[in-house]
Amino acid sequence: MPCRRAQTHGTRVPRTYDACVSSASERDYVLGTHDAEVRRLSFQHDLWRPRVREAWLAAGIGAGSHVLDIGAGPGFAALDLADLVGPLGRVAAVERSRRFLDHLVSACQQRCLANVDAIELDLMHDPIPVRDFHAAWCRWVACFVSDPALLLARVQEALAPGAMIVLHEYVDYATYRCLPQRPAIEQFVQEVMASWREHGGEPDIARALPTLLPAAGFRIQSARPLGFAITPVDPGWHWPAGFVRTNVPRLVELGRVTQAWGDRVLDELAAAEADPGSVFVTPLVLEIVAERA
Repeated sequence: MPCRRAQTHGTRVPRTYDACVSSASERDYVLGTHDAEVRRLSFQHDLWRPRVREAWLAAGIGAGSHVLDIGAGPGFAALDLADLVGPLGRVAAVERSRRFLDHLVSACQQRCLANVDAIELDLMHDPIPVRDFHAAWCRWVACFVSDPALLLARVQEALAPGAMIVLHEYVDYATYRCLPQRPAIEQFVQEVMASWREHGGEPDIARALPTLLPAAGFRIQSARPLGFAITPVDPGWHWPAGFVRTNVPRLVELGRVTQAWGDRVLDELAAAEADPGSVFVTPLVLEIVAERA
């Protein structure tokens, strides 16, 4: 029996992308939407999945829930949410990158998932076209948008009273470092943060959430810091190390750094991986679970 097609909303864009980036709307993603970034995001989600699922369950997300996935990217969390809420539940995956949404729609079709709506919109320009949802999931989105207060207002409008929002946002990005410290990798982290801010985002946005959430009509229920310290023999090493490998070329592409500068960063990364005493400390994340008033 053929699968029911996943639902897609929003204006379609011709599929003219290459292996990197296709349009201005894709290029203004500070980390890109190219194939290497999709692979990195997949690995990232796999690493974080146990902690993410723990947070979802603590927020009461389960069978029959209607959940917003805010800034869904290629949809790795949306697919897990679809499994968690089951056929009686619903996942509305909101994302402005057509390239990312096409990845999600294809994955839903392959898995015969009929409970996911892929919604193409820009959260800074468009309201979310759902109401009275039971929960929302928002990971590393507030840190990229130009107006986090507007983001939270749009989410609040889409949720029912008593609904929960789970946020994972960076609270101290500069904790991202390799030990023993390596100067070029330290410079890479600072360059990433500078590029991020020049694109209108704020890597340490979680510092503002205890003010922004109550102002948007949410009551904070819990908060906890999250992070990893990973050695080269741990498979998780490839998350922080993979970010360096993916985004050194991205910084070169953006014209922020020279190829020689990028080569120094990658040489230090190779040296760190050859040293069994190396430790990568990941950027500190703050998890917040809040209830819509």
